Amino acid sequence: MTIEASELAHLYPLDSLREETRAQLAAEAAVSEYVQGEVLFRTGDVDEDTFYLLDGEVEGRYADGRVRRFDAHSLQGRYPLGDAQPRRFSAVVATPSARVLRLERRYTEKVIAWDQLSRSENFRHFDPSPEGNRWVFRLLQSRAFHKLPTGNIERMFQSFEEIAVRAGQEVIREGEAGDYFYVIKEGAASVSKRLDGVETVVAYLVRGDCFGEDALLSNTPRNATVRMMQDGRLMRLGRQAFETVLKPPVVDWLAPGQAAVLARQGAVVVDVRLPAEHAQRSIKGSINIPLAVLREEAAERYDRRQKFIVYCNTGERSAAAAFILTRLGYTDVYALQGGLAGMLRQQERAGG
Repeated sequence: MTIEASELAHLYPLDSLREETRAQLAAEAAVSEYVQGEVLFRTGDVDEDTFYLLDGEVEGRYADGRVRRFDAHSLQGRYPLGDAQPRRFSAVVATPSARVLRLERRYTEKVIAWDQLSRSENFRHFDPSPEGNRWVFRLLQSRAFHKLPTGNIERMFQSFEEIAVRAGQEVIREGEAGDYFYVIKEGAASVSKRLDGVETVVAYLVRGDCFGEDALLSNTPRNATVRMMQDGRLMRLGRQAFETVLKPPVVDWLAPGQAAVLARQGAVVVDVRLPAEHAQRSIKGSINIPLAVLREEAAERYDRRQKFIVYCNTGERSAAAAFILTRLGYTDVYALQGGLAGMLRQQERAGG
């Protein structure tokens, strides 16, 4: 069920947003009808959603027996429904029906932060033209940026440098050293790799897509060539800004002991080194998907709800691998801190 942006205009703090920002949130929102007695969430739940009650009434039932009534058409109906985490009460529909709006909390917070920050006189990257900021909303929607703290958003946008590019221009070239992380603001590009000696297009990029992070995360040469298909504009971050603003938040690291526990519980352990390295020495039970082909191999291969632990020799390649898998929609991805040696020592201690 869809919702018009105008319906968000009476909800707090969405009422303070630009119309284009509300329209973006409305496009991503989920609106559902519930019947009496259905539970929206329970006491103690930790979840990813913000709920707004649009029609009907809900009872908030606390663990100590207290009950609080929420009416969509009262003043309190303008505010998110019990948004504290963990949830402090169970929300149960109290009327024959209720209409409820659900927004993904992290994305909503980032979009609100962008809307507020871009109003500053010193903010350089707001575009007042129609669709001019679509690249921003798509970038913030990327799963890889879900982990980016809201406080880092201002630093990221203030660090961006905008550049013009021409159709046919190679922005990055396979085999060269990495220097920048890029986001497409306008235009489209192709991604190609040399496969069996022939340059082959493997993907296309459009407004809001990002590229160039693999080499920066792994400190290895570029693994693909990105060529503009039409004139456009790119936003870029230099290596230092990328490593300060983006790299630490977007990669979840696990110590060897923690990784060993998750592996015993069924997490998939992925060695992102080359096949020869894997054959020489590897973690027992791990599968080998080299970093260079990880994006293609993992696109449809595994259940995205599984837990994944990626590793290499030092952690450089696994940081890039974790970023790639997260962007592909895998929800629980961890990079092994300290690389292979630390995990093998942990396994030896556990076995001895």
